[in-house]
Amino acid sequence: MCTRRIIPGFIFFVIFSVSTVFAQNKVDLTNAINAARLKTAKDTAWKKIEFGANLNQGSFSSNWTGGGVNSVALGVFFNALNEKKKGKDSWRNDFQSQYGIVRNKGQQSRKSVDRIFFDTKYNRELSEKWSLFANLNFLSQFAAGYEYNTNPDSINYKKKVSGLFSPAYVTEAIGIEYRPAPYFFIDFAPGALRQTIVIDRDLYVNTPDQKNYGVPIGKRVRTEAALIQLVANFDKDLAKDINLKFRYLMFSSFRHPLEIDNRLDAQLTAKINKYVNVNLGAIVVYDKDQSTRIQFAQSLNIGFLFSF
Repeated sequence: MCTRRIIPGFIFFVIFSVSTVFAQNKVDLTNAINAARLKTAKDTAWKKIEFGANLNQGSFSSNWTGGGVNSVALGVFFNALNEKKKGKDSWRNDFQSQYGIVRNKGQQSRKSVDRIFFDTKYNRELSEKWSLFANLNFLSQFAAGYEYNTNPDSINYKKKVSGLFSPAYVTEAIGIEYRPAPYFFIDFAPGALRQTIVIDRDLYVNTPDQKNYGVPIGKRVRTEAALIQLVANFDKDLAKDINLKFRYLMFSSFRHPLEIDNRLDAQLTAKINKYVNVNLGAIVVYDKDQSTRIQFAQSLNIGFLFSF
C-alpha cells in the first residue's frame, strides 16, 4: 500500500521536474533569441571598398572639316568606408580619393580632378536620433596645380598655385549629431578648430589679402576657431544601381563670423552592369581666402568600377 503511494508520487515528481527543465530551457532560449535580436539591432559592422578607372579618348584626321583636337583623359579613384556600432558607441571612417589628367594635342598634361579626403568620427548615442561626437577631418590633393596662360594653346607659361599639403585642411570638432535616417546626418560643432596648411613656402597665390589660402606669405599654418561648423552628409541609393551622395560644409569663424565658408561635394553614380558605371560629380566652393567668387567644378565619366 505504501509502495503504491510512493510510485505515483515519484512519477509526479519526475514529470514535474522534466516539465520544469523544459520550461526553463524555453525561457533561456527565448532570452537568447531576444538578446540576439537586440545585439543585431545595436551592434553592427559594415564596410565598403571601391576602386575604378575611366578613360576618354578622341582623335581626328588631319583633313577633318568639323574641327576638333586630339585628346586623351584618364581618371582613377579609390574609396573606403567603415562603420562599427556596439551598444551606444560607434566609429565611422571615410576615405575618398580621386585623380585625373587630360592631355590635348599641343598642350602638356593637365589635372582634371585631384582630391584626398579622410574623415574619422566617434559617436556616443544619447537617443535614437541624437548623439555626441568627436571628429577629425583632413582634405588635400596629390599633385601640384597650375594656373595656365590665358592663351589655351600656350605651353610656355604656367604658374604653380597649389600642391600636396599646399593647401591642406585639418579640422578637429566636438559637437552633437542629428541622424533622422541611416543615410543622412547633420553635425553641429561650435568651437571647432581648423588648420590651413601650406607647406610650400615659395607658393604665392594672389588673393584679396595677399595670402596663400589665408596663410600669411612665408608661414605654413593658420589656425581658426569656429563660431559654428555644420556638416550635412547624405548617402543613399535612389533606385536600383543609382546612388547619390553629398557632403555640405559650413564654417563660420569667430574672427570673421559673416565671412562664411561653404563647400558642397556631390556625386551621382549609376551602375550599367557589375563592372561599368557612369559618374557625375560636382564641387561648389565659396571661400574668401581662395577667391571672392563662387568656384565650381563638374565632371562626367564612364568607366570601370569594382566594389565589395
